[in-house]
This record gives sequence, C-alpha cells and structure tokens, in this order.
Amino acid sequence: MPPGPLPFRAGCASRAMAQAVCGALLGLALYAGSLCMVSGATFLYHDYCVIGAGPAGLQAAYFLQQAGRDYIVFERSHAPGSFFALYPRHRKLISINKQYTGKSNSEFNLRHDWNSLLSHDRRLLFRCYSRDFFPNADTMVRYLEDFASLLKLRVQYNTAIIHVTLEKNEQAWNGHYFLLTDQDRKNYKCSSLLVAAGTWVPNVVNFPGSEYVEGYETVSINPEDFTGQTVLILGRGNSAFETAENILGVTNFIHMVSRSRVRLSWATHYVGDLRAINNALLDTYQLKSLDGLLEGDLEDLAIIKDKKGKLHITLRFYLENRNISAGIDSITLPQDELDNFATRAPYDRVIRCLGWKFDFSIYNRSLRMMPGKGNIKKYPQIKPSYESRGTRGLFVLGTASHSVDFRKSAGGFIHGFRYTTRAVHRLLENRHHGVPWPSTVYPITQLTNSIIKRVNEASGLYQMFSVLADIILLRENATTFEYLEEYPIGVLAELETQTGRKARNGLFVIIMEYGRNFSGADKDVFYYNRAVGEAQHAWQSNFLHPVIYYYKRLPTEREMRLRHPDWPLPRPDAIHHIVEDFLTDWTAPNAHILPLRRFLENCLSTDLRNFFAESCFLFAFTHQKLPPSCQQGYMRMQGLVGSQELRHHAVQAGLLQDCTHTDFSDDRPPDSHDGSQEQLMRDHGIPVRPLQHLVNAKDEL
Repeated sequence: MPPGPLPFRAGCASRAMAQAVCGALLGLALYAGSLCMVSGATFLYHDYCVIGAGPAGLQAAYFLQQAGRDYIVFERSHAPGSFFALYPRHRKLISINKQYTGKSNSEFNLRHDWNSLLSHDRRLLFRCYSRDFFPNADTMVRYLEDFASLLKLRVQYNTAIIHVTLEKNEQAWNGHYFLLTDQDRKNYKCSSLLVAAGTWVPNVVNFPGSEYVEGYETVSINPEDFTGQTVLILGRGNSAFETAENILGVTNFIHMVSRSRVRLSWATHYVGDLRAINNALLDTYQLKSLDGLLEGDLEDLAIIKDKKGKLHITLRFYLENRNISAGIDSITLPQDELDNFATRAPYDRVIRCLGWKFDFSIYNRSLRMMPGKGNIKKYPQIKPSYESRGTRGLFVLGTASHSVDFRKSAGGFIHGFRYTTRAVHRLLENRHHGVPWPSTVYPITQLTNSIIKRVNEASGLYQMFSVLADIILLRENATTFEYLEEYPIGVLAELETQTGRKARNGLFVIIMEYGRNFSGADKDVFYYNRAVGEAQHAWQSNFLHPVIYYYKRLPTEREMRLRHPDWPLPRPDAIHHIVEDFLTDWTAPNAHILPLRRFLENCLSTDLRNFFAESCFLFAFTHQKLPPSCQQGYMRMQGLVGSQELRHHAVQAGLLQDCTHTDFSDDRPPDSHDGSQEQLMRDHGIPVRPLQHLVNAKDEL
C-alpha cells in the first residue's frame, strides 16, 4: 500500500471534539487517509472502504483510483482472488474465454470474454493469459494478481475484517461513519462501505447423520480415492456435477439428490445453471448406465452408519423416538416397508455440494444487514441500486449482489458484475462528488444510428440483459437528445436524482430481452419453429434481442413497484422489438433499421430520414417545416452536397429521377418570380419539373 500522509492525532477532550476533527479531515479529502482518535481508539480514515479483493473488489478499486478517490481495499488473504485459489476444486472454470469473434471491436469482443475486468490496459485482457475456452482457475488467480499490481491498486493484504458497525455523525456523507475492526484489533473509519466479499460460507443442511457427510470444500479430488465405491452427492448445481464428472469413470455408480429438478443453462438462459461441460452424468443416467438423479427435501433425510462403515439413507420420521446409537438393526429403514426404495443400496461416501452463502456474522445489528427471502436468502437484502436496504452508503458488489437478478441475468458472475460495479461507481460519483452520470449529446438526426450502434456492440447491455439499459433523454422540441449508457433499470424512477440528468421531455429505454415464454427448466428451446425472422413478428422473438421502450414522462416509483413481476419495466407509451437475428447483427436495412426508424418517427412525430442537399433545397421552397436532417445539415451549410457522380448513383438507386435529358421550356417573363425561382434551381443543377415527383421520391440514404 502506498505510504499515506503523516498521522494526525486528535488530542480531543471529548468525543464530540474528536468527531469534529475527523469531520474536518473529511473536508480535506486527504489522498491516502488520516488517523483520528475517538474514545481512546485510533481509526485510520478513508472515504471509501472496500471489503474483499476478489474480482468485484478490484474492479471497484480500479474505478475509484481512476477518479482519484481516497479508498482502501481489505483482503484477508496474502493475495487477491483467494476464492479462486481453492474453487472450483477441480480447477476448470465455466466462464468462456473466446479468442476469436471475427471482429476487432474491443467492446463487442467483451460480449464473449467472461473473465476480463474492465480497464484501459489492453494487457489485462484475459485472452493474454490463456487460450483455453474454459480456463484453469490458477490462471484467474495470476490474472487478478497482475490486475492489482500493474494498476497499482491500494490493497491491504492479510487483513480480515471481523466486525463492522456504525457511528452516527451528521457531518458524514450518509449521516454516519462505518467503523471496521480487523483480526489484529486495528480500527478503520470510512464514509462509504463497498462490500465485495462474495459468497464463501458453505451451505450446510443439518439432519440426523449429517456428520458423516463430506463437504465439497474438503473432499478428495483424486479419482483413485473413489475406485470401486458407491457415492451419493447432495446438490444439483455445477459443483455437484463437477464432482461427479471427476469420479464418473471409477465409481460403481453415483446418485445425486436435491430438492429441485435439474436446470440446464441452455434452457433457462442462466449461466449459473448446469452447463454442458459438466453434464456427463445426465448421459449415464438417461442411457441406463447405473447413475441416477433423485428429487427430495434434504432436511427430510437421515444417514445411518453400519458396522462395516456403509452409509444407509433413511427418512427422518423413521428415527423419531428412536435411539440411533442403538444400531442399525433396531431402526426401520424405508426398504423394510417398500422393497424397491430408490436409495436402498448402501453408500460408501456422501458428498455435500450445496454452494455458498454470504457471511453475515461480521456486521453489527446497527447495519441491519438482513438475508433475503426464499431462494435469495443466501444474499443480503439490497435495492436495485445495489445499496443495502437497511443502511445508506453501504453497497454490495459482485457475487453477493446477485439477488437483484438471480436466475435472470449475469450479475453474479464476472462478465455481469464488472458492469454493475461500474454503475455503482457512477451513482457514487454523482451522490458524493457532484459528477453527473456520463452522457453524450447528439442531434436528433443521429437517434437511429446511436441505437443501432449500441445494440450491435455494447457488452454491458448484452451481458446484463433486462437489468442494465441505455437511456435516451429527449431535449426540448426533440431537436437533440442525451445518451446515458448502462443504467440500472430497477431505479429508473430515481433517474434524475441518481444521475444528475433531467428527463423532462420524454425518454427511450433500450434493453436486451429474451422472449417471454422461451426460458425455463421445462422449456424445449430446440423446437422446430423457434426462430422469428420477419420484422412484423418481431414482438414474438425468442432469442436475445433489443427492445425499445418509449415514455412521455419518467415512470414513477409506484408504477415501478406495481409493474408485472415478469416485466423489466412498467407499461410504456410505445414499445418496439427489433427482430432477433441469428448472427446477433442488427444492421439489416429492411428487417432492423427501417422498422426502428419508423417507430422513432411515430414517437417523435418527425421525419428522421437523411436527405440530399437537392431535396433539402426543394423542401425549403415547398414546405413550411423542414425535416431535422435539412434543418441541422443543409440549412447550416452542412450535409451531403450533390455531384455528378453522386447524382448518378442516386438515380441508379432510385432515390432521384433521371431528368438530365428533359427539355424544360420556359414561357414566363424573365422578371417573373416563378421564373427567377426556376432559374435559381437550374443554377444549382436541379431539374425544375416535375417538382412534386421529385419531392415524393425515395430520398433516403
């Protein structure tokens, strides 16, 4: 960690005076932190404290460092990415590392790079570290070490934060400071806390006999240790199937039991479900090779160990009012009543592969860090802005923030949370430093082009589909617009507060979506007529495709709260689906661009076509209002000026009529107004008649 300024010791006579001194230090915004003493305890102060130097923590540190903010990252291990030093146990990642896409656009290529973090340094693209499509986890550890060292991120290693609490103070950014204590009883104070510690506490189910169960985190990864054994695996995620894959060829048979049915990622379109690289057990199950899958509530199970060390599976209710220590002979087993009970054969080993959960133990009650409900109870409760529901100024990043889009998008994985972490940073920049959300202002004539460009190359929209959106804010009279990239749509109602931008004249929201009824564990995603190819049926598109929502005003919080649970946004004033494309290349003039342009024109009641200078010249004499491309181009001495070659090309394309050889006689007096107008048009090389035909010609570029 770079050296900080000289320590400042507050010789405070009272707690209030100490707090005042620390508040003054906040105003100074010292670069690397300061010390202040409160009630005998010394606290090292930083504006931002980040817990965890995994991928999310390092990504947050990068953005804070680029912005010149005062921050520190605490990492309990001696190096970043300690989770990947152990997991996955069999060392093969399931995040793809696609080397070639046929394109050189770096933003587009990130759509198919699931391991790189965002930075300005092209040396820190993961493809520079591995050519494997599914890389080794050791490579990820090395990559994260280089990311931290090459970018000189301020990470304090071997520092395990063991307690976090609040200290009320009106001078603090959020009305309180966060007080952190490490394993050596050193104390730290910060104004904003970013929790990027991930989910690393193993999920454990307690039932009679669970002491005989081996955990995924400690079980042997040597296949020879399982030779000739019969194995039961508890769980049905990628860790369970990864474990089965490793020992599939040496075991007698493997059974796998879980509460829910297997979910295949290609059916659910959720990358956290079972991936094809791990699903060999499904083959051996369905092709009658002894292995099998069972469904049942694990809390209803019980395991009894016999004298030979074999493990017998029974049900908890058989053990009620029984003494397990009395021996297996005195206990009724399911097969005693049902002789074809599925798990009647004893097992040599039972392995628990149930994933991980967030560590809530270090947070004081004052922070109100509560677990979610239902299937997101392993994550802390947070808002769609990734801020804790219980404490202002506490943001959860990375895997632990996945409750926002669990089983919907990629927010629990590097290729998703690298973008949500950037979004959180932009929210903090606006809230604490008055830096508005980055935006670009364009003339309205560039509206169609701007949307087409983004939907064809933006990686954040593509990876965080239905979660992050591009926002187009229309300016007064719709002559210009402001473009904001990758904003969390869950807080769309708070856009003006969260971004520092105004949405007074309507807005477009651009997101990526799958078809409404295309994803699910029970869906057949390979059915014969699954693809939609015609623009008029774009709303029935199944595969990932762009969707544009138009609102005349910003949706309210009530509208966001009462929207349909399966809808990412409230009902818009107008909506447009760009038809799905097999190549995910939405640049077809007729199928993609033309329908989009007409939708935008209908919303804005304007003409977004681009016109030649000749057409704009004619419109100036024949129309009361010129199209925007003429107003912002030709009338300002800009735009496409005609030439003989260009005019010939336009004639061949059917955009202009070939009137080169037409004899236009003029019987009017030379001083008449109409004659002067015609002569002026001739001077510009523009045919005079038939005028109406020219105006109605297909002028589009």
